[in-house]
Amino acid sequence: MEKQEQVAANRFHDLANTAYRRGIATYSDFLTLNEISTLNGMKKDISFVTISLWGGYEAADRQMAAFIPETYYELQTDYPISILKITPLNNKFAEELNHRDFLGAILNLGIDRSKIGDILVKEHCAYCFAHSSMADFLKNELTRIKHTSVKVKQVLEAEDMKPEFQRIEGSVSSERMDTILALAFSSSRSALSGLVGAEKVFLNGKLCYSNSQMLKPGDIVSVRGFGKFVYRGFLSNTKKGRLFVALDKYI
Repeated sequence: MEKQEQVAANRFHDLANTAYRRGIATYSDFLTLNEISTLNGMKKDISFVTISLWGGYEAADRQMAAFIPETYYELQTDYPISILKITPLNNKFAEELNHRDFLGAILNLGIDRSKIGDILVKEHCAYCFAHSSMADFLKNELTRIKHTSVKVKQVLEAEDMKPEFQRIEGSVSSERMDTILALAFSSSRSALSGLVGAEKVFLNGKLCYSNSQMLKPGDIVSVRGFGKFVYRGFLSNTKKGRLFVALDKYI
């Protein structure tokens, strides 16, 4: 286990032990896909607690882990997640802002990345899932993104939480991971083959270790720095004997 994974594992052990000793639910900060993979791999070691994951909505990449002892009788796990809606003060003069713009402005305030979950960018606003301890600070301090003045308010839920997709279809030689990655990100197998070795590819939330991993319909693939997609599977054969497949790429 690498040093970074060991640090995460030690933190998870501490949270699990605290939950068990005190009989209360304990929560991590927002976890990366690597950290979630590490946690999934050590569930047997901390089986004295139940582990659940939540990021504020169903399709969240960055999620908090709850460590719940058997003696915990609360009806609902209360994750410390606040949903913040960020909107321009004046849409007429607002720039077109992307995910990187919103995240950069938030981190420039000195907030640790682990306190911020997913940021969903919509047409005239963005929803930021933040640790509840950061909510008031962000409402008061986040006033500008690039050259656009913004306001932040806390909401109970984000509107239109269904993820938006771009349908991609094409012919491939097989349903191997590296072949589907090339289709998803409009590149070549050789150009993307190093992603698996660099531990940047996750299949259904778990680290993928092989370019030859075969995909099946419904598999969710996340690639750090590139994006995420749902593999929809084989549609038909081409005249040259290749497979015509489809996937839905998260926008």
